[in-house]
Amino acid sequence: MAKGKRLFPTNRPIVCIQGLGFVGVGMSVAVASAMDKRGNPFFNVMGIDLETASGRSRIDSINAGRFPFKCVDQKMVDFFNRAIQRENLKASSDETIYAIADYIIVDIPLDITFDEKKNDYNIDLSPFQKAIRTFGERMKPECLVIIETTVPPGTCECIVLPELRACFRQRGLDEKKVLLAFSYERTMPGKDYLDSIINYWRVFSAVDEDTSSRCEDFLSKIINTRDFPLRKLKSLISAETAKVLENSYRATNIALMEEWGRFAEVLNIDLFEIVDAIRMRPTHSNIRQPGFGVGGYCLTKDPLFAKWSVRNFYGRSELDFPFSVQAVAKNMTMPLVTVDYAERLLEGSLSGKKILLLGVSYRQDVADTRFSPSEVFVKEARRRGAEVVCHDPLVSFWEELRMKVLNDIPSIADFDLAVFAVPHKEYTLIDLARWARESRVQVIDANRVLTDRQRFEFVNASGKLFSIGRGENI
Repeated sequence: MAKGKRLFPTNRPIVCIQGLGFVGVGMSVAVASAMDKRGNPFFNVMGIDLETASGRSRIDSINAGRFPFKCVDQKMVDFFNRAIQRENLKASSDETIYAIADYIIVDIPLDITFDEKKNDYNIDLSPFQKAIRTFGERMKPECLVIIETTVPPGTCECIVLPELRACFRQRGLDEKKVLLAFSYERTMPGKDYLDSIINYWRVFSAVDEDTSSRCEDFLSKIINTRDFPLRKLKSLISAETAKVLENSYRATNIALMEEWGRFAEVLNIDLFEIVDAIRMRPTHSNIRQPGFGVGGYCLTKDPLFAKWSVRNFYGRSELDFPFSVQAVAKNMTMPLVTVDYAERLLEGSLSGKKILLLGVSYRQDVADTRFSPSEVFVKEARRRGAEVVCHDPLVSFWEELRMKVLNDIPSIADFDLAVFAVPHKEYTLIDLARWARESRVQVIDANRVLTDRQRFEFVNASGKLFSIGRGENI
């Protein structure tokens, strides 16, 4: 950053957001859109990403006034456009900008990998620690740091705080003045992308009471706390644990419903009808359902963080977290169930068969393919000899598999089987009765994608349908 260079046309507190993925970009828009009672923005926002191909693409898109991801939430796009017009939202790879930040929000990924030699999961915290050091070596002493990244419980206490304090000591600053808070995100890209940030509940904690008050004041400017009050916890590790437990509960709930899905399929009963009836009871309103698989960046890894944390930060190996570990393992195999059913429908073999997979993103209304269950399906179906053609209304290129994805549905007459994997809205508009009349294609509804009317008309037109959680022709 050139000395004295003015980054924004108006002087306001500067918020640097480290990491411009789905969470970081969404948070950038939310912070840039925070207004006082007179309609004036509270902050200038600088999103900062690495000088990689993906990072540079996002930076260039933002600075050119283009939302960097395919987005079905028009509210998010509108707020983004207004922030660009106000010139209080920009992006850069220049790490020296951290030196003028009043707030730094950390939204970088933290991955967990499986070590085959040790037959266990491992987390390499060195890239995360390096990212903390990047701004710790530059930030103002009075800058508030808020970690939003989901981390193993104890990371702020064992990694972030010691790293920032070491940076302060090296710079001759008072290490006790580090202002660190943790407030995990619950961002949900899709039709409610922006509202999942500004109109949703938040948990937070901080290193001390003064820092906690400042964090609360900051979040209250961004979030609708009148309808969604903030929840302050006693310690940083408590707030970190809340996110991990939250996602462990959800992952375990899904894994439980998988075994009931197999029960329903064997008996040819509609488990979704049953689940909807159970949800009428308030205490059971959040019971999950079987489906195609669990994907995305949270449920596939977060339940494993506690076991890693207690062993690596605190030296306690007696806690195994069997439910959390088994839930992740169970959910990872969910797409294989659909592969097995595909094989049964196609006379016991996928060799030489042509399958149309409808949906490759990890959830509906999102262009994110990270940890998508569709990847597991495609790899296994191909291994068994099938040719798999993929369609998705939001994804044109599948980065993980380095393959093109169709945005228009091809002639169904060319396929032996169509698998509906992701409940994109577009799929509910397909005339399945015509498919049955004009082709020999069989259909698997693997994720409660199709409407009751679609399923009925397809079966009534002599189509052969199998549904996860329902069985045949239901």
